[in-house]
Amino acid sequence: MLDVAMIERGLEKTGKSKGGLAAAMGVRPGAVSEILGGERLVKASEIIPIMEYLELNLAPIMGRVGAGAVIEPDFEQVPPEGLGDIALPFPIMEETVAFEIVGDSMLPKYESGDVIVVYKDQRHPLSSFYGEEAVVRLKTGERYLKTIERGKTPSVVNLNSFNAKPIVGVKLDWVGEICLSMPKGQLERLRAKSARPRKKGR
Repeated sequence: MLDVAMIERGLEKTGKSKGGLAAAMGVRPGAVSEILGGERLVKASEIIPIMEYLELNLAPIMGRVGAGAVIEPDFEQVPPEGLGDIALPFPIMEETVAFEIVGDSMLPKYESGDVIVVYKDQRHPLSSFYGEEAVVRLKTGERYLKTIERGKTPSVVNLNSFNAKPIVGVKLDWVGEICLSMPKGQLERLRAKSARPRKKGR
């Protein structure tokens, strides 16, 4: 769940030091070097301090994805750094991005306001996603959350919803394989929890 590569990536990405990480973990400075060198294992009690200090649980929300609504990125006005981050209760891999769902065509599984986390790069050929739900970007730029179905030719697909008409015969520019989804209510509870002031240790 939390390995050396993730810790090294967190240190590099945030620009934070091993000494600062050691302080956040409550251990002597040399302990982090021992972990990175394979001489020491991460203790269960150290996972959350490492995750939070190195921001390994943050996924950038890079825009919105249509589940019924049409999302056209050219008119979306999303800054390069995204719309913010979501803090998950566990560390995630670097190659993930998040999207907020807009629309109700994928009810009851996905609701408007839910956030879905997908792999940033398409890791498998298009044909491997037939029958699977995914975030897709069309060649024309629109983004959707749909079930991908085989089209009339290998170069096109049909996009199905639970309760809307299918989008037939479109070409895809990218498929975002779903890593996890976060219901709106769960996100609100996590945000409320993270907003509470922490008790200072003695």
